[in-house]
Order: sequence, then C-alpha cells, then structure tokens
Amino acid sequence: MKSIFILILLFCISCSNTTNSENNKILTFVSSEGNFGSSNASISVFRGPDLVQEVSNVGDVIQSITVHDDKLFVLINNSHLIKVYAITSSGLSLPGIEISTHNSGPREMVIVENNLYFTNWNTSDIKIFNLDTYFIEDSIQVNGFPEGIVYDGNYLYVALSQGNTVEKIDINTKQIVETYEVGNGPQQMLIDGDLLWISRTYYSSDWTEIYYGTSQIDLLTGNIQIKEYENGVVCGGDMMKINEQTYRTFDGGVAPINSDLSLKRTAKIGSYNTYSLYSAGAHNEFILMGTTTDFNDPDTVYIHNEIGEYMYTYIVGASPGDYAIWEISN
Repeated sequence: MKSIFILILLFCISCSNTTNSENNKILTFVSSEGNFGSSNASISVFRGPDLVQEVSNVGDVIQSITVHDDKLFVLINNSHLIKVYAITSSGLSLPGIEISTHNSGPREMVIVENNLYFTNWNTSDIKIFNLDTYFIEDSIQVNGFPEGIVYDGNYLYVALSQGNTVEKIDINTKQIVETYEVGNGPQQMLIDGDLLWISRTYYSSDWTEIYYGTSQIDLLTGNIQIKEYENGVVCGGDMMKINEQTYRTFDGGVAPINSDLSLKRTAKIGSYNTYSLYSAGAHNEFILMGTTTDFNDPDTVYIHNEIGEYMYTYIVGASPGDYAIWEISN
C-alpha cells in the first residue's frame, strides 16, 4: 500500500462561479499502483470532478508522484523507473521520458533546487537525479530500507522503514549527521514548523500481527515523543495537514493527532470500511481518500471538505496511492 509521506494534494470545486473558474485552471493527478508483477499501473487526470485523461499501463507499481516546473515525476517501484511527463492544459504529453534506476526499487522523493532525491529499498540509498542533465549523478548510502523523505530547508530526513530510526543528512556533504531512534517501522513523515511527525507501521516476528504508532521529533531541541497504539487500531500511514493540524489515516478515515500523539477519534473525517481505505491526503481544506475492495480496477477516490462533508467521487485504476496537482498558468 502506498505508505508514504510523504505531503498529498487535492482541490475542490464550490458552487460559486469564481471558484469554478479557479478550479478549471487546476489539474489533479491520481496515480494507481496497479497489481504487483503486472504493468497495469495508471495515472488519472481530472479537471474539477471530470476525468480528462487516463494513462494506462504505466509500469509495475507506481510508488509516488510529484509535480515540479510543469512536469510530473513518477517513481515506478517494481519496474525500477523514473518517468517524466510534460504537463499541458489538456493533461500529460505522451509518451514521456523514461529513466532506469538500475534495479534500485525506488520509493519516495523530494525535490530540492535542481535535484530529485529518491529513496530505494534494493540499493539501500538515496539517489540524486539531476533535473538539468536527467542523469542519476550520485547517491547517499543508508543503513537500512529508506522509505519517506522530507527536507526542512537545510537537511534531508529519511525514515528507515524496517528499522527504528530516522536519519538526518547534510545535503551539501551528503553525510548522515544525526540518527534519531523513533520506534519501530517509521514510514511517512511531515514537517510542521520545527516539528517532524512520523507515522509508523510494523509487524510481529511471525508477521501475524500489525502494529501502528506515531512519533515526533522537535528539530530545535532533539526531543523525541513516541506513541504506540493499542492492538486492533487500524491506522495506515498517510499524514497530512488540515486546518493547521496534523492528521493521519485511522479506522476508515483521517483523524487529528493530539499533542500527546493520541488520536482524536471524535474528530475523524470519513467513515469507510476500515480495511478498504488505501491512501489519503489533503490540499488546503479538502481531503481525498482512496479506497479499494479487491485491489483491482476500477477503484474509488472520495473527496470531503474539512468538516467531513462528502463532495464528489473519482473513479480510477487499481489501488489509488498518490496525488498531485498542477495549476494552469494562463
């Protein structure tokens, strides 16, 4: 499942003509992972509630997408590829550009200036993709399986998902300068001011039980809070900001996280089947929740506003996992 934070984006169309006009200048991209071992990952492009383009058979499991400088960057995990598409007002220009990551198993990414930094399980590193030359020009080795990656303006932070640490990396020296022990299974991360939030998912030694937790690092003091949730609490791993508060997926919806890292269950938005909620994200005051019942297409993405009201639905490919938006400049 797309566990990843990583920050996910959404728009909403209101009833006013002004807002409708604004949303007509926005494209929303929904990536659907497809089925492992196949090449049926897809990208759906929407303007408002309307589907304007469907790009099929993109590769074997889209892991993450992001928009930068009128381009959509796509990491394809089991095909070991970066794909780059130019974006126009009508969607993606095909066929796009394809770059091999050399069997690295790419996961999550962040763009800093003219470089795309992306995590890789198979090679246990962060590779550096130059956006000017379109070559992978360097890498930073880590001691585990890197998943989520974020940047605070000075340092990269990388979650090692099958361990219990987050690595702080100097972007200039490409060296690990600090290691934080944050509890088992760190995956997705979100920076809010001086706080780094980390969602965690991990398993029992025999893989029969799944556990969830949240951790927080104060980047000024280095203080770490760790919270384990009781057995049976199904959370998932996506994190997002809604109305200046940090939320994470929980029990078929998204719930705000209190200062003690407990979940504010009474304020949960969304009430879908606990096990069908596959991913979630937010843009401004609106929330997007991707669901799947059998990991086959078609699947459904539900859009809510910040007070929990249902807005409209997207029908997409199998296992919707990540989201990005692009604003038309003219």
